[in-house]
Amino acid sequence: MNSTTVSSISTHVGQEVELKGWCYNFRSSGKIFFLQFRDGSGRVQVVYSKGDLSEEQWEALQSLRLESSVIVTGLVKEDSRSPSGFELEGRGVNIVQIADEGYPIGKKEHGPDFLLDNRHLWLRSESQWAVQRVRDQIITSTYNYFHENGFVKFDTPILTPTSCEGTTELFEMDYFADEQGGPMGKGVPESVHTSTGQKAYLAQSGQLYLEAGIMSLGKAFDFGPVFRAEKSKTRRHLTEFWMMDAEAAYVEHEENMQIQEALIIRIVKDVLEKCAYELKVLERDTEPLSKVQAPFPRLTHAQAIAKLRELGSDIGDKDDLGADDETILTKEFDRPIFIEKYPAEVKAFYMKRDPNNPELALNNDLLAPEGYGEIIGGSQREDNYETLMQRIREHNLDPEPFQWYVDLRRYGSVPHSGFGYGLERIVGWVCGLHHVRETIPFPRLINRITP
Repeated sequence: MNSTTVSSISTHVGQEVELKGWCYNFRSSGKIFFLQFRDGSGRVQVVYSKGDLSEEQWEALQSLRLESSVIVTGLVKEDSRSPSGFELEGRGVNIVQIADEGYPIGKKEHGPDFLLDNRHLWLRSESQWAVQRVRDQIITSTYNYFHENGFVKFDTPILTPTSCEGTTELFEMDYFADEQGGPMGKGVPESVHTSTGQKAYLAQSGQLYLEAGIMSLGKAFDFGPVFRAEKSKTRRHLTEFWMMDAEAAYVEHEENMQIQEALIIRIVKDVLEKCAYELKVLERDTEPLSKVQAPFPRLTHAQAIAKLRELGSDIGDKDDLGADDETILTKEFDRPIFIEKYPAEVKAFYMKRDPNNPELALNNDLLAPEGYGEIIGGSQREDNYETLMQRIREHNLDPEPFQWYVDLRRYGSVPHSGFGYGLERIVGWVCGLHHVRETIPFPRLINRITP
């Protein structure tokens, strides 16, 4: 007896196999029992005939309820009518556990709040199974792309003494104090002292620490959870999400965008090739994804503003693009678009200025088509010590917590660039989902921290 998985039964045609999983549906027509079976790798129908089973086995089938866990045995047969192309001629069933009656998520329509309250069970549905498998492929493709191109995985801290761009939207906590109630560690700046020690924040990006990493490794990336205390209820925002940041020494603005373009093309290509069934389950129109090819169109911020005004927006000359603006703009293109060289005064302190126009930053956003908007933000980083210190003061930031960061410009500074992507936004776009809450196993929103 071959113990295998649904995803591997194509190699066992004509053989009897054992599968371990769950019963997600069933029906009986008297002498025939149709068991819809899933095991995490896929789904298949097992067809039992009463005459082929003992009375005990047949009664066991009749006792099944939705989501009961079972081990089934059967003969693998090709079946062109089946979504998987195969089915099992049932030979036996071993019930591991009979599920309670009244499985909450049935075939009827449920509202989003009900489904999120039962997220631990909703994850078993075929659509949510498909989303998580696409998410996994995007992560895998990201790692593969970076490792094939000389980047090293570099883990940055989640607990930080400050942020990349100020602390107004960070989760703050009291960190440890010494025996006298003061902050732990030498050189802790006065700005982060509290009555119980010192402040700490949940990270919103690993970028600054990653810049230290590339001065050792040359090219590096991190990938992990980040946190934003922004009180936003839009379909594009989560309180806890996963961010990938990448940095590279001796890489300037143009090459930085080329890396971003190549990464996104690789991700989409891999998903189309390896998750075709999952995209079909999600009823995703793959035609737009097939158009994700180089080169991506490029607009300067000024050009984007002009185009938006032509399309009816009242956006200002120095405004950042909002979600509505991104939606309007991306519907004009059939592939991702770069918006580059924003007014420097509205961007982060660490972004290098354009030598041809110091009013502009050497930065970019990458917007996904079909109205999905920003998925990547990147820039060349300021590599001059004096200039970086000036920018910190201009942004009214306390220089003390950044001393280690500006030290990178004192000892072997080089031109360098980087970018970050929001995993959930890419998953949402690739899967064709309306809201990012479906892109992560257990979403955290400003009004939801359960289950």
